[in-house]
Amino acid sequence: MRNGDDLEGFDGEASSASMISAASSPYQPTTEPVSQRRGLGGLRCDLDYLRGTLGRLKLAEVLLALTAFICIETIMECSPCEGLYFFEFVSCSALVVTGALLLLFSLNLHTRIPQINWNLTDLVNTGLSTFFFFIASVVLAALNHKTGAEIAAVVFGFLATAVYAVNVFVAVQKWRMSSRQQSSRQSSDYIRARTESREVVHRPEIQRLDA
Repeated sequence: MRNGDDLEGFDGEASSASMISAASSPYQPTTEPVSQRRGLGGLRCDLDYLRGTLGRLKLAEVLLALTAFICIETIMECSPCEGLYFFEFVSCSALVVTGALLLLFSLNLHTRIPQINWNLTDLVNTGLSTFFFFIASVVLAALNHKTGAEIAAVVFGFLATAVYAVNVFVAVQKWRMSSRQQSSRQSSDYIRARTESREVVHRPEIQRLDA
């Protein structure tokens, strides 16, 4: 029979073994903080983007395009109406496309589609919006009837043109920077691959081992 000392030693060994097995078990309870868990399928608002230059420009563009569209929609009579219809189409298109890009960038949804060059996409959108907003504003200024809604639409159209032009400049700078980084990364990968191939050629023992 075991005495008291033997039983105490056995209990100590059992407790140690249970602690070791519990520590090495792959089925450990998770202790992830609640604050780190992401809701809504991992969607989160990128406040750094909204506080940055591009985010603020996008917000201003959406607000100006929306205001210009509302002003042009309040006009009930027109003659001729071609300039009004063209301004309405431009403001609505700029509002929808820029709003969609703002949503993608602010929620980091564009990172889920890396096949698309989003910097170039943003540059093309801002360039086209700048051009068409300027043309539509000039046409509406030349064909309007000096009503308050038409004058307000023209003013907000030119303001949107200015903001889009600034966004073009910023987007060009960002696109050039990303292109340089990508080209430098590709060149460094090429140099590293060439260096590794030369090391294999100059060390025949590696080839014999591989053979």
